[in-house]
Amino acid sequence: MQTDKTEKAVAALEQKWLEAQKAGNPDLLAPLLADKLVNTDGEGKVTDKAQTLSDIKTTKWESAEYEDLKVTVFGNTAIATGVFKGKGTDGTGKHLDLHDRWTDTWVKMPGGKWQCVASHGSPIKM
Repeated sequence: MQTDKTEKAVAALEQKWLEAQKAGNPDLLAPLLADKLVNTDGEGKVTDKAQTLSDIKTTKWESAEYEDLKVTVFGNTAIATGVFKGKGTDGTGKHLDLHDRWTDTWVKMPGGKWQCVASHGSPIKM
């Protein structure tokens, strides 16, 4: 079934995003992001593609993982949700201990490749 195939493909893209974060490698992430990406982090900071790629380069993760990854497809749009747990430091040296629920919106572009157009994270309060 096409929907199952698409769900698996988008889930694999999410895993590539996580690997790019762990490696601090913006080159792995860049092809996954639309040029007009809107990224809102758990503190409410909104960044574009360039800033998101810059941030991934300067953030160093000691640990980073996804939990509860789910993908739902609506035609040429897919919504991925999950939980991110990570510990590390940002580009200013600030300690990070994140436990966020996130939502990513993926769109199948005219060339046929899937790219994330919007990402949003919210802290999970314990």
